[in-house]
Amino acid sequence: MIVLDRIERDFTVGDETVHALDQVSLEFSVGDYVSVMGPSGSGKSTLLNVLGLLDRPSGGSYRLQGTETTTLSEEGRAALRRAHIGFVFQAFHLIPRLTAADNIALPMVLAGVAPKERTQRVAEVLASLDLADRAHHRPDQLSGGQRQRVAIARAVVMRPTLLLADEPTGNLDQHAGSEVIALIEQLNAGGITLIVVTHDQAIGRRARRRIRMVDGRIDSDDTDEAA
Repeated sequence: MIVLDRIERDFTVGDETVHALDQVSLEFSVGDYVSVMGPSGSGKSTLLNVLGLLDRPSGGSYRLQGTETTTLSEEGRAALRRAHIGFVFQAFHLIPRLTAADNIALPMVLAGVAPKERTQRVAEVLASLDLADRAHHRPDQLSGGQRQRVAIARAVVMRPTLLLADEPTGNLDQHAGSEVIALIEQLNAGGITLIVVTHDQAIGRRARRRIRMVDGRIDSDDTDEAA
């Protein structure tokens, strides 16, 4: 499903070149559950941005579902992202003036999904995430855990094959964070490939595969089928 071959991402800071990703080669299969850990500045979020087609690598090859992404136009990258990738961020990134239902529907509006199908999909995902009674609430009327569930609903409403989560429990208390992790693990059990960037060792250990990054490189890559 995903093949990264010698991926590099360089940034210029003053007179210096920072190698945020340095010859990173990885493969992920359909249904994988992977955590990416490492110290601040190790390249975790940069890797996630490259995987999510939000950032273009400086070198190397990235194939998603058989498509070489590094040679695509911005329009082609956006189309592939809409078709295959969902995002969950620490900061939720919900639009304050929109209701939960409207926030969830937004990706479908941008993708041109017909109104009738949008309404049906929103209703289905609200029900599946126990949010039906919050459909018409704005983000400031929701708890942190509810806001993150709305963000997850928005991420999966386009039925992606890959879910990328960047510190998904970072703004939540322990109880709400546990609920969110259980929810995205249920999505993974349903077949979605799940890649989670986290600094929380307890969350990282839940993944079947655990990658540790240091200075833009893969320091370790361990698999535990019993996790």
